Amino acid sequence: MVRRARRINRTLAMAYPNAHCELDFRNPYELAVATILSAQCTDARVNMTTPALFAKYPTPADLAGANQIEVEELVRPTGFYRNKAANIIGFARGVVEEHGGEVPGSLEDLVKLPGVGRKTANVVLGNAFGVPGLTVDTHFGRLVRRMGLTEQEDPVRVEKEMMEVLPRAEWTWFSHRLIFHGRRVCHSRRAACGACFLAADCPSYGLAGPAEPETAEKLVKSDDREWLLHLAGLNEDYSGNNSDEAEGSRG
Repeated sequence: MVRRARRINRTLAMAYPNAHCELDFRNPYELAVATILSAQCTDARVNMTTPALFAKYPTPADLAGANQIEVEELVRPTGFYRNKAANIIGFARGVVEEHGGEVPGSLEDLVKLPGVGRKTANVVLGNAFGVPGLTVDTHFGRLVRRMGLTEQEDPVRVEKEMMEVLPRAEWTWFSHRLIFHGRRVCHSRRAACGACFLAADCPSYGLAGPAEPETAEKLVKSDDREWLLHLAGLNEDYSGNNSDEAEGSRG
């Protein structure tokens, strides 16, 4: 399984050479807040919401002293806005009171802050601090189970098992690649099995979605669709070469 997991990672690296965190941020504070807001919400919606939020509250100290009703109105588009407003204000207060206004760079310190679980902490560590971490969100968990890399349902157990089969240096990038794949090909309700370049390594081929190429390729919808179909052997006329960017391209 270790060999298969690493082979999957290499294939994903070729498919998504520019995989990256799709939340917009300029610093650890902004990334942490954006990640908290992304719960049960698309990254695109969060990215439309945060500019006004950060314009009004550019630092943890600003947000820590904010009026919750005003924050609720700003984050309303992300859903569950009351809880999210309370969480990001609580997070900011924790940063100010416990860490002098600077977002901490360790998992142990981050998960002690209000609104921050292991997923959010790993997103912040991996993308704002360069500390490798696995982001076990719904896409990640669904895909590693479909691929037979784990049978665990609990995110912490999934994270632990995947840490054991992947090189530490690849944890953050594997997370990005897998999330990209979950959003573009291996959808939750109907995966594009017949148009998936990982078919040979996936025990769920034909079970998670249609195996017929003509049906499956219609489910692949992204800017790099032609490249992904080419990797799956369905677009022989493709003339580009995204794989040239795979080496050294880290988002």
